[in-house]
Amino acid sequence: MSGLQLQSGLGLLALTALCWALGGFARPPWRLLLAGLGGQIVLGAALLHLPFVRAGFSAIGRGVDALATATRAGTTLVFGFLGGGPLPFALMQPGADFVLFFQALPLILVMGALSAVLYHWRVLPLVVGGLSRVLRAGFGLSGAAGLSVAANVFLGMVEAPLLIRPWLAGLSRSELFVVMVAGLATISGNMLVVYASMIASVVPDAAGQLLAASLISAPAAVLVAGLMVPGMAASREAAEPMPPRLYDSTLDAVLKGIGDGLSLMLGIMAALIVFVALVALGNMVLEPLTGMSLEGIAAWVFRPLALAMGVPWAESGIVAASLGTKIVVNEFVAYLEMATSGGLGLSERSRLILTYALCGFTNFASLGIMLAGMGGMCPERRADIIALGPRSLLGAALACCMTGAVVGVLTAP
Repeated sequence: MSGLQLQSGLGLLALTALCWALGGFARPPWRLLLAGLGGQIVLGAALLHLPFVRAGFSAIGRGVDALATATRAGTTLVFGFLGGGPLPFALMQPGADFVLFFQALPLILVMGALSAVLYHWRVLPLVVGGLSRVLRAGFGLSGAAGLSVAANVFLGMVEAPLLIRPWLAGLSRSELFVVMVAGLATISGNMLVVYASMIASVVPDAAGQLLAASLISAPAAVLVAGLMVPGMAASREAAEPMPPRLYDSTLDAVLKGIGDGLSLMLGIMAALIVFVALVALGNMVLEPLTGMSLEGIAAWVFRPLALAMGVPWAESGIVAASLGTKIVVNEFVAYLEMATSGGLGLSERSRLILTYALCGFTNFASLGIMLAGMGGMCPERRADIIALGPRSLLGAALACCMTGAVVGVLTAP
């Protein structure tokens, strides 16, 4: 094991200890620790190093390429050269023909429809049910909490809790926290496809890597949440809840999926415009007064987390700044910066660690969306949901960094 891998291992233990301290040094839950740390390492080793799993990653990548090509056919028809069609003029600057809204974001529409169809055909519920049973066996989660955490590997931070809406009110405070942390520590399938298409040029097998990140972050989220808010096994259901029927037919699933995707796409567009503008405005105020930008401040604040993941000192400032962009703005902008800068000038190992650490809806805008959505689903627990909100954002950030540290342990320089 190299020095940097040892640094990642010690950082993983340090992040675990920090979560335990934030939970008030409660009696160590040994089952949770063993299942959480062991599950991340075993899952990470399998996903990163088993040949047949790596082959599966390549297949996922080809699937993402196929989706991107199919989507480009639609955007070219509707938007012409803005959507990726042939240019009617000579390109003077490489990359200037890429228009984010017309070329990348429409993938959300296609994935929204496809996800809805897979749900209606019971493919997603079958996969999620299997993951849920693994989480229940390993961590002692209730069926409802386990189902929500498992669903977060593929669904968003509002859609996954929606599957267990009838059981939300009966969850213990700790299990409610687990649901919230898992929602912010993972990404949805439609955004996975978008991010993979964005960073494919700088991260090999990008789609498979992001799927692996979301899978590893599931046990990480349960571990972090159980340490920060102890008492996870307080509620139990006799049986695993059945996912509700959401669509009347395949055509209904397609149409509703398109509508959900459109709402998400417009929401992302609006959030990008507003939050990038707010950051720019903040920099206009800060830089004349302090000589530092928000990104520069983040590079110092988050540097210990970058070091804990096993990033060398020379690259830790860049990784920390990207983590700050993810939390202050969102992970979309962080991945976009990675793609447009050729990988931020990072080594291959540090770039891979950062790819995994960025893979989560860990930002203030997503927190607001989750609080509004879950509060509307379960008004009787609104006070608990709001009170746990800031801690869930912190917990999700630490869970994503744990995932980055696991990759650091398993990846040689």
